[in-house]
Amino acid sequence: MLRLLFFAIIVLAFGLGFSWFADRPGELSLQWQGQLFQTPLTTALVLLIALIVAVMVIWWLISAIWTSPNSVRRYFRARKRDRGYQAISTGLIAAGSGNLVLARKMSTRAHALLRADQEPLIHVLDAQVALIAGNHDDARRLFESMSEDPETEELGLRGLYLEAKRLGADEAAQQYAERAADKAPYLAWAAQATLETRTRQGRWDDAIRLLDQQRAAKVTNKQKSARLKAVLLTARAESKLETEPKAAAADALQALKLRDDFQPAAIIAAKAYLAQGNVRKSAGVLEMVWKKEPHPQIGTLYIRARGGDTAVDRLKRAEKLEALKPNNPVSLLLVARAALDAREFSKARQKAEATARMAPRESAFLLLADIEEVETGDQGRVRHWMAQALKAERDPTWVADGLVSEYWRPFSPATGKIDVFEWKTPYGEVETPLEEGTSSRLDAALKSLPPIGGARRDDKDTVEETKSDKQPETAKVVEHDIKTTEKSEATEPESGEPHQERSTKKTETPETAPEAENTPDHSSAEKPDHSEETKRSQKSEPSIKADEAAEPETEQDDEREDPVLSPFGGRSPDDPGVSSDEDVEAERKKHRYF
Repeated sequence: MLRLLFFAIIVLAFGLGFSWFADRPGELSLQWQGQLFQTPLTTALVLLIALIVAVMVIWWLISAIWTSPNSVRRYFRARKRDRGYQAISTGLIAAGSGNLVLARKMSTRAHALLRADQEPLIHVLDAQVALIAGNHDDARRLFESMSEDPETEELGLRGLYLEAKRLGADEAAQQYAERAADKAPYLAWAAQATLETRTRQGRWDDAIRLLDQQRAAKVTNKQKSARLKAVLLTARAESKLETEPKAAAADALQALKLRDDFQPAAIIAAKAYLAQGNVRKSAGVLEMVWKKEPHPQIGTLYIRARGGDTAVDRLKRAEKLEALKPNNPVSLLLVARAALDAREFSKARQKAEATARMAPRESAFLLLADIEEVETGDQGRVRHWMAQALKAERDPTWVADGLVSEYWRPFSPATGKIDVFEWKTPYGEVETPLEEGTSSRLDAALKSLPPIGGARRDDKDTVEETKSDKQPETAKVVEHDIKTTEKSEATEPESGEPHQERSTKKTETPETAPEAENTPDHSSAEKPDHSEETKRSQKSEPSIKADEAAEPETEQDDEREDPVLSPFGGRSPDDPGVSSDEDVEAERKKHRYF
């Protein structure tokens, strides 16, 4: 555009000049060797310009002929160079697509057309061909030669870094990355690898300095750089917490300036202030972050900041946090736990149920189980809340790359990446359906909650009650007879008579009834209303005995299979086994009824 404008200005100037001469006519006279030449001034001017052009053309022709050999040489050299560059370009494209044959062919052609010491791209093409062919030794040799050349040093270091990572030589890869980062901190791959390495090694000062260099080189944006620097400052503060609490507090506060909602930095700063004995500043830092986003670890540290506080004092501090962030499940759960420690069960239960309504998670139901354990001791209600906790969603924790940690870490132990730990529900949790994830779950749990001490019955009574519902009329009478006899024995003083004799008295037959009349009947005295039922049971016993007499073989089988009568008939091995027929009959009837 400028050239066109310049050409137009020149043409305009010539036009104006000729116009000016045309308006002022005149003649030009020249006398040379007795000859007089006269011509108009305009014609003379045109002839002068033509002469100048002719001289310039003749000079160009002479110079072109004179320099023609060099010109021809330069032409062919440029043409050869262009063909070489075309071969390199085609070869790199072929190497990128995995075409080994074409890439190797183009590499050979590039070597024939260009000199490797003058064109570094030939080394790049050769290295790519070697990698595709699987000749990693040749590729490493080429990368090493490239790393010694200032023009290709960065490319060579990256190639060596990738080869070391491929072989699993992490230490060598770290050295290559650090060498590249020291020379060129603007290289993102080198800076990132070096930053992770220094972080894993605990070299916080070097890592922060490299991060500042990256920010100055505008490799990372301002927000990401601030996040990473806050993480590194918090990690450095944690390393100084025990030895230099003052410096740890300064680093943690600087991290909070970069990220005002960073809970790990607030926790480290609070611990550093507590180590210096400054409870007020510690509480101020925790309260500042608590207002932005409540965190359970911040709340626990806040209420236990002073070691001499009672449970009531801790409850007051928890209520203060709740006032800063009301209607929050973390605040409510903190107050509920503090109330449980202070033995204020009604408040603890109220806050725990409110937490379960807002966020039906595992910790809320476990706290309700703890309240039942301490307040009522009802194991049925405790197990009920424990079952609800098993079905509830897990509580948030620190998670990074599939790993769950109780505490925050600046980098992932699995991959070494920085700032990957997040406070959230662990991976693999099944999401609760919407209709069960709201307060309806707590309502259902409260409806199914058993009463305190409810439905507690002795197992024996429950079994006997179940049996009585299924037994016929005669079996009910016999069972009642046995139970009344047991009660009468419980009221009798210990007489020291054998168990078999007492069994004989309880299961007496009509044949031994006259002898039993001399024995006081406590059961009939205590419950006279059942005399008629007792008579009916006594009437049924002869029929039972008749059935036993009619089936002697069945009784013998029962006697062999009975675990009490076999193999020693319920006696010790030293007993000779001599007993009366009445004792044997009474023992058999006893086991028949039971």
